[in-house]
Amino acid sequence: MNTHHTLKEIQIDPLQFRRALGNFATGVTIMTAQNEQGEKVGVTANSFNSVSLDPPLILWSIDKKSSSFTVFEQSSHFAVNILSGSQIELSNKFSRRNIDKFAETNYKLGQGLAPILEQCSAVFECERHAIIEGGDHWIIVGKVVNFQDEGRSPLLYHQGAYSSVIPHPSLQLKESISTTDLNAAQQGQLYSNACYLMSRAFKSYQADYLPKQLASGYRTSEARLLLVLASGTAASKHDLPRDIAMPMQEVEQAIAILAADGLIKNNSDFLELTEKGKQTAHYLFKIADTHQEEIFKKYSQQDREIFMNILRDLAGIH
Repeated sequence: MNTHHTLKEIQIDPLQFRRALGNFATGVTIMTAQNEQGEKVGVTANSFNSVSLDPPLILWSIDKKSSSFTVFEQSSHFAVNILSGSQIELSNKFSRRNIDKFAETNYKLGQGLAPILEQCSAVFECERHAIIEGGDHWIIVGKVVNFQDEGRSPLLYHQGAYSSVIPHPSLQLKESISTTDLNAAQQGQLYSNACYLMSRAFKSYQADYLPKQLASGYRTSEARLLLVLASGTAASKHDLPRDIAMPMQEVEQAIAILAADGLIKNNSDFLELTEKGKQTAHYLFKIADTHQEEIFKKYSQQDREIFMNILRDLAGIH
């Protein structure tokens, strides 16, 4: 005698289902396309995922009620713009309806005239491969025909809020030196060498600080430029390589990027922060100050002042 067991279907609450899905942290993308009539569309989406390496396929999904779907369906290509940590404002802009999303947005045209946004973490230019029905969404599969990897720290989305990525604490292992082959006299000589100690201390300090700074979505050269301009230490562009401690070529690239993003005004020999630039610099200073306070909390105020005075003296800052 065969006994059949019927599984009772559980009623899924849409809101609770969405909340549960929010536990899966994702990146944030803006999908863009343009049809032959010149209609451009862009939508913020976190449904992006890879499908295959050979051939290189990716997918994402769009609500069937979206007014942008028609253009994606008509276009031969689309672009996947993976947002960096500095592009929350852009993400919010492309989430809105009934506005010109591309007005005052920096972009260029890629394969199939799909708009490619600037200063992203990465961009994938895709040929439309297939459109598959998936419940209340259309699943769009794309074949990657070109891509750019900018290496910027990505913007994350988790439980309905934006977030950023930094290495897990368990992976932030401090750099150590093997003393197996050093005798006691050599150790003492090495550990009394100011150059060695400063170099090692700097690497140790940056090991924890840089990931926090990069999580903002700004490269080191860009962050340093904003902080230097906000502090008013550089009198002209000529002083920037000295104060930012980077070659002029990297400084000029940072200037171009931040000016295009509306954070600075490039005035002949001088640079000026915009209101957006001042707010960003304030945010970066907060990251730096919080990390510094965490590192030096075990030292007295007097010890801190002595240490800072020594550093200023060695750096030639008076």
